[in-house]
Amino acid sequence: MTILVGFSASRQSDAPINLATRIARNTGEAILAAAVVDRPWPPKGDPVEDEYLRYVTAQAQLSLDRVVEHARGDLEVRTTVHQSNSVPTGLIELTGENDASLVVLGSSSSGILGRVALGSVTDRLVHTAEVPVAIAPRGYPMTPEPLSRITAAYGGEADVHGLLAATAELAKAWSIPMRIVSFTVRPAGSFGATIESSAEKLVIAQWARQRHDEIVGQLEEVRSHIDVPSVDIVVGSGREWSEAVESVPWEPGDILTLGSGAAGEISRVFLGSVAARIVRHSPVPVMIVPRHA
Repeated sequence: MTILVGFSASRQSDAPINLATRIARNTGEAILAAAVVDRPWPPKGDPVEDEYLRYVTAQAQLSLDRVVEHARGDLEVRTTVHQSNSVPTGLIELTGENDASLVVLGSSSSGILGRVALGSVTDRLVHTAEVPVAIAPRGYPMTPEPLSRITAAYGGEADVHGLLAATAELAKAWSIPMRIVSFTVRPAGSFGATIESSAEKLVIAQWARQRHDEIVGQLEEVRSHIDVPSVDIVVGSGREWSEAVESVPWEPGDILTLGSGAAGEISRVFLGSVAARIVRHSPVPVMIVPRHA
């Protein structure tokens, strides 16, 4: 199997290859770094246009070689420049042609440093891919260390479609601990005008216990067919999504998994509205996993 790292021909940051190398140290898989060059479809057979495509392809290859140079060493890293009618389409084509188990992308350059922001390519790919899509935060650094923990974001329809089971399988295959986290956001006006602070804390504590029990039940279901070791369960809360996500402790070697929304087709990725909010505030890489049948 192969980890596919996707780049556009014109924009190639280090972040996605840095994340891919960390994952490869867990999985032992080869890495294919690919730059996709847009081409007109159907081809026009214009000599000038063909020459321009050859030039852009050659420049993309040079840029790609520079980006992956520091990633080589004990890892198998190959490069390719692929022509397609769009970057997302080209990455989907390469996924099938190279039996990729995972696609790794970078965040939008307009995003906040250290956070994940979906650009046009990542947004389209997470709605159409049939394999997990991992997204590196902007500026994600290179390190020789593998990932050290995988966290599943529990909540809503995503769990019905196999997120916890998929995360447990990854934790077992990658030989890293698994954690399950659930987030709740309480708008400032929800309790403040009607309930005292002590009563609000009681309501939140009761909700957290109920959610903890739900997670334990789901986890026991997973354990009926997957050997899952001890799992940490954490509940984060806040008056905004950023506060809820930041209320949970994070480590540099973490990766967060999110499930597809209820509207996603079976075996396809679809990023639901709640998951999209979590993605925007995650301080660690996120991986969107397809629904399971």
